[in-house]
Amino acid sequence: MTQQSTEIEVEVVEIDGVAPAMTPERAPSPAGMRGEWQDWRHWQGRVSRLDSRWWPLWVFLGIIALGLFLTVGVVVGVIFLIVRLCLKIIRSILG
Repeated sequence: MTQQSTEIEVEVVEIDGVAPAMTPERAPSPAGMRGEWQDWRHWQGRVSRLDSRWWPLWVFLGIIALGLFLTVGVVVGVIFLIVRLCLKIIRSILG
């Protein structure tokens, strides 16, 4: 039988005989969310650091990019060889 994880939601009523200070829950307003999203200055540290959880995606995309790069290189190389071969054949026919 497997163990299932259970979530327990609790409310802190008292810590060492002292009631914790209540923090007001504020709902995000649409105008506030829009302003925060458009303010790019908060992104300064986030843009330069990539989240380490996404490394499999970056490896996969890197392999795809490398494969495309090598494929384009091989195609260009084959076209170059065909052009050189055609030029040599034309030179040998014309003298």
